[in-house]
Amino acid sequence: MGDEKNSRWMVNNITFCHIYSMKTTISITDEIFQEIERFSKEHRYSRSQVFVMAIKVFLEKLKSKELLNALNKVYSEPESLKETTLREKSKAYYSKKKLKEKK
Repeated sequence: MGDEKNSRWMVNNITFCHIYSMKTTISITDEIFQEIERFSKEHRYSRSQVFVMAIKVFLEKLKSKELLNALNKVYSEPESLKETTLREKSKAYYSKKKLKEKK
């Protein structure tokens, strides 16, 4: 019974660590490796921290690109008459409102 409890704790402990930190192996050129080494030493980051920062930036750029593509798709479709009318009325309303604020 005691061993079962310890085994369960160990499995949970390993799972807990595994969720927050994952080791992986990648292949990179010597040139990129040297750049990462130089950068990490200059800025006092570990290589792992440099890779994590780079991957986060890369993923954010992908998300931004996906969002931009979605917006471009939506705005590439012609406006309906209803949308055009609403946009023109909104512009007129806010123009009048801004003119009143200036007075």
